[in-house]
Amino acid sequence: MKIGILTSGGDCPALNAVIRGFAKYAYNNIADVEIYGIADGYGGLINGEYKKMEPDDFSGILNVGGTILGTSRQPFKKMTVEENNSTKIEKMKRNYKKMGLDALLTLGGAGTHKSAALLSAEGLNIVGLPKTIDNDIFGTDVTFGFYSAVDVATECIDRVHTTAASHGRTMLVEIMGNKVGWLTLYAGVAGGADIILLPEIPFDTATVCRKVLERAEAGKAFSIIAIAEGALEKSEAGLKKKERAQKRGETGDVTATNRLAREINKRTGVDTRVVVPGHIQRGGSPSALDRALSTEVGAYAGFLCKERLFGTTVAIRGDKITHNKIEDIAGRTKWVPLDHPMIASARRIGVSFGDGL
Repeated sequence: MKIGILTSGGDCPALNAVIRGFAKYAYNNIADVEIYGIADGYGGLINGEYKKMEPDDFSGILNVGGTILGTSRQPFKKMTVEENNSTKIEKMKRNYKKMGLDALLTLGGAGTHKSAALLSAEGLNIVGLPKTIDNDIFGTDVTFGFYSAVDVATECIDRVHTTAASHGRTMLVEIMGNKVGWLTLYAGVAGGADIILLPEIPFDTATVCRKVLERAEAGKAFSIIAIAEGALEKSEAGLKKKERAQKRGETGDVTATNRLAREINKRTGVDTRVVVPGHIQRGGSPSALDRALSTEVGAYAGFLCKERLFGTTVAIRGDKITHNKIEDIAGRTKWVPLDHPMIASARRIGVSFGDGL
């Protein structure tokens, strides 16, 4: 059985742990298996860049961050656009057949899964694996890479606490998450943030400033705000993406973070700073929990290949590992529900979400 494997989209911790888990299962359970590593995500499949992997290639990578295969972003909207009498989907289909593959594993996030669904609809045998630090893949409780990113983001907040306390400042820590707030929610709670601002809950600047003043008046020398990069002020919530970008461009802002910091300083007089951990949240070794989860996810992907359960993607629900049809989850986003228990618990201990509730 010939199986290709690629990692697509943004990198994250635990990609290599998943690759290793799959390879170990495949070599131990699938007769005459051959594994082909495809370079740089869908780009490698489009351009026919791949190599046959050997068992030793998968040794010593459990705790290594990034991806040994390389990755790239291939916008979904361009997959079916014809260029030079062919589309990217058609090129990938041709190279899949040229390689003689019996199956293709695609490790990636939302965009990766949408492209995988297209390939599956074209008759390719696809198994998807849910990767993203955003944890926004529909149909699974958790994605690999998420727990590691939570640990890193939490440590950033922990470190900011000490400098904020020393200087009596309000510190805004901008956490990755353009569309959803899972990472900001979990890191904010774990890091003891006083205010947590999520894309799912548009905030009111006056409410945030009032919370900062209340803490100052109560003798709290500093405040910590965990804010998702995709957080929205209530006045922006009804705007289209281009309208929002234009409005922010007028003030030189890309995200809401810097504007909010200026407003806090202006309205409260409290010294305010912004910290952006950025791609640090994607880097480094996966956490112990992610290593264990990823080994399970990779091995289960191998099981799906062995049983020829294609057109599927691995999922974790509760304490069970299972799978969904790719067509059922592609293009759907798992938002943070407003009644999520973590939000309820945070509100009970006095955390503000900037909405006045």
